[in-house]
Order: sequence, then structure tokens, then C-alpha cells
Amino acid sequence: MTAEPTAFLYPFIESEERDTESLLGDLARSAEEKWGQSDRLTADTLYQCEAQLQAAAAAVVERVRAGGRLFTFGNGGSATDAGSTAQHFSNPPHGEPVPARSLAAAPSIVTALANDIGVAAIFSRQLIASARATDVAIGFSTSGGSENVLAAFAEARRRGMLTLGFSGYEGGRMATSADIDHCFIARSDSVHRIQEAQAALVEALWNAVQHELARTPFQEASR
Repeated sequence: MTAEPTAFLYPFIESEERDTESLLGDLARSAEEKWGQSDRLTADTLYQCEAQLQAAAAAVVERVRAGGRLFTFGNGGSATDAGSTAQHFSNPPHGEPVPARSLAAAPSIVTALANDIGVAAIFSRQLIASARATDVAIGFSTSGGSENVLAAFAEARRRGMLTLGFSGYEGGRMATSADIDHCFIARSDSVHRIQEAQAALVEALWNAVQHELARTPFQEASR
């Protein structure tokens, strides 16, 4: 019998498990433990990144007031995070919309570039085609070492863009890259916990950007 595809999440669940009460207890304890880990990591990460979030928000708003747009990118689960980030900024529940687009959101473009040029170029080539110096590049990589994300940051730097990176573990290559202006690190070795903390960082960044946008109306910023 093949293992269940969710076995890596809950290794204590066996296909022949018959003790329902014990199983439910194990599930509850596992969920509670993961919740606690997520809460602690998120709180620690937000505290450590608070000043940098404020600085990044001010820099983002400066670009937006100059006509800049946000370009987000990442692979796998980070592609989903890139998409939700672009959606949150461009279509917010309240406040001022910020033009944003995920470079991972168009399968026809991504697969054409991957097939014709190579996976390493799927984000950088899109920046070459669409980005300007006033724009902002926001990349996600839980390892901090995704080649195509790093290539996109290198291209963004060449074009004079503002660059924001979201990483995990100890930051990987993103943490020491001269191509990234602000690198936010969720210091964990769990991809799940990293992405949960990154989601909180994005929300904090969005709130800080909205505060800065309200503080500096477009008319005032344009004078």
C-alpha cells in the first residue's frame, strides 16, 4: 500500500489507525503546536523587521508617487504569495490601490520563457520587457537561493528599481545580495512557518504603505 500524500504533514497517522479518540487528540496537539510555532515566529519576525518595514514603505510610496508599479515574483508556493501580494496592493479592501502585477500569474508567458530560454529567465525577461526605473521588484524565496528570483533582482538593480526580498532560514543568498535594498527574513527551517510569517510581513508592509500614502497625498507629493 502506498503512503498517503499527506503523511509528511502528520506522520503519526497510519492507514490502519482505529483508535479515533487517540487520533483526534494527536491531531489537536499537532495543530496547537504548529499554531504556537507560527505565532512565535510571526511575532519575532515582525518585531525584528519593524524599522525596515517602515523604511521600505516610505521608499515604495516614493516610487508609486513617481508613477511606479509593483512587480512580484516567486516559485511554487512563493508564486502564490507573489500573486496574493499583487492582488492585495492593487485591489485592497480599503485605502488607495497601488498598481501591482505578479510575474508568475501568466502561464503562457512563464512557460514560453521557460521553454524557449530557460527557467532562470522567466522573471528577469519580463522585467526587461515591462519595468521602469520608478518601479518596485518584490521577490519571494523561502530558501533565499532561487536562481530565477536572484536573476530578477539583478535585472531590477540594473534598471534602477527599488528591490524588496522575502526569505526564510538565515536569508540564503538574498540576505547578502547587493541587488536587494530591503531583505525581510523569517528565520525558520520550516517552509510552512516561513510562508506564514512572510504573509504577516506583507500585511505589515501593506499597512505601512497605506499609512504613508494617506500621509503624503498625491497632489502634495507631485509638487
